[in-house]
Amino acid sequence: MAYFYPLPSSLPNLRFLHLKAMQDDKVSKVRVPHVLTVAGSDSGAGAGIQADLKACAARGVYCSTVITAVTAQNTVGVQGVNIVPEDFVAEQLRSILSDMPPNVVKTGMLPSTGIVKTLCQSLKEFPVQALVVDPVMVSTSGHTLAGPSILDSFREELLPMADIVTPNLKETSALLGGVPLETISDMRSAAKAIHDIGPRNVLVKGGDLPASLDAVDVFYDGNDFYEFRSSRIMTPNTHGTGCTLATTVAAELAKGSQMLSAVKVAKRYVEAALSYSKNIVIGGGRQGPMDHLLKLKSNVQRRPFDPCDLFLYAVTDSRMNKKWGRSIVDAVKAAIEGGASTIQLREKEVETSDFLEAAKACLKICRVHGVPLLINDRIDVALASDADGVHIGQSDMPAHFARALLGPEKIIGVSCKTPEQAQQAWIDGADYIGSGGVYPTNTKENNKTIGLDGLKTVCLSSKLPVVAIGGIGMSNAQAVMELGVPNLKGLLLCLLCLIGNVY
Repeated sequence: MAYFYPLPSSLPNLRFLHLKAMQDDKVSKVRVPHVLTVAGSDSGAGAGIQADLKACAARGVYCSTVITAVTAQNTVGVQGVNIVPEDFVAEQLRSILSDMPPNVVKTGMLPSTGIVKTLCQSLKEFPVQALVVDPVMVSTSGHTLAGPSILDSFREELLPMADIVTPNLKETSALLGGVPLETISDMRSAAKAIHDIGPRNVLVKGGDLPASLDAVDVFYDGNDFYEFRSSRIMTPNTHGTGCTLATTVAAELAKGSQMLSAVKVAKRYVEAALSYSKNIVIGGGRQGPMDHLLKLKSNVQRRPFDPCDLFLYAVTDSRMNKKWGRSIVDAVKAAIEGGASTIQLREKEVETSDFLEAAKACLKICRVHGVPLLINDRIDVALASDADGVHIGQSDMPAHFARALLGPEKIIGVSCKTPEQAQQAWIDGADYIGSGGVYPTNTKENNKTIGLDGLKTVCLSSKLPVVAIGGIGMSNAQAVMELGVPNLKGLLLCLLCLIGNVY
């Protein structure tokens, strides 16, 4: 039986409290930059809607979609195009624009005059902060994706509404009635001619320009010309570069960037993605996709974390390297020859640029031998070098923050002296802990030691594999390993212990 009691008259009005709570909740919510892409679906996922989604994800922007056509395509070419009915494109547009208005709309494949008109009408009814038009008519591989019948609709209706239009050379020529483009001077003239049609900014993409050794894009804002130059990256994986560039411009505009700045960021991003993905292999055709998230190459080469890799865990040290007159790279080579199963680069006296280059060189060596490479403390260097992970101390960034930056696949180790610290490392998502110093060490002055008893206490309380650290060498390693705790997986040794016989 339930009993109900009247609320005391002294209690505040509950409806008022509920409304206030809702208002407070609204105040605390963060508006996310939002791009709507209106484009065709690419079944091979290198271009179109799929590329737009990946580019926005890489740039930290939410992306909604309106699909204008469904294509059957792969790395060989386009096998078929099925255009979505105009009334359903209109329904998709209304669905998004009426409920979750984007900051920026980016267009890709618009395969019919009716769809162009539908889009323009929708944008007049639901204005947005910016419109980015990628006039997809001819793909990078040369396939026709929209016929000449829609050119008039582009020129008369869409381009005058655009904040920026980003045609490649073939599309630029088509928009201008077949004008040939063979030089950068031709690109400048074309950019001005397209600007006269109505868009506020024009970016003519010159990646296919035969007369230029560099990849040159020309940007025109109605007053000034800007040339963006970059070295040509020799790779077949260029499918979707145009979609990706335009979408990245849209993403940066949605985040509040000015137009010129957005174009610069987009150029750098596409160049980085092309360079990173130049050797990946997806499909058997002559034009493959990019890796938008810069993950595929590293995932192919990296194997999952194995606690057995902690068995002989070697650490570099700037002062020891200087004393012995050796480079970081030479020390790592010799340590692997000496049996190291994990390498940690701990370099406190090296310039960041030099450390980064050394880390990249060491990573190549470690990958050949299947040895994980970790960076001590420096998450920036670990990210920039694509190292296998980091090892951090109690005074460094917490492990859960490091995990958020590095992602789920990287290795994270945490130095711990107490059971409480070991428990927190497990909660924060670390992969292993380093416990110690067990003995005094010359590489870390004033470092409080925990001895064998302290090490055993931490091991017994830890849910993670443990590597013993601090002052361990050939003379005392056996005593450490004879503690008899199952999750003590290895010993951290100064590289000198492993390479003393090599030098």
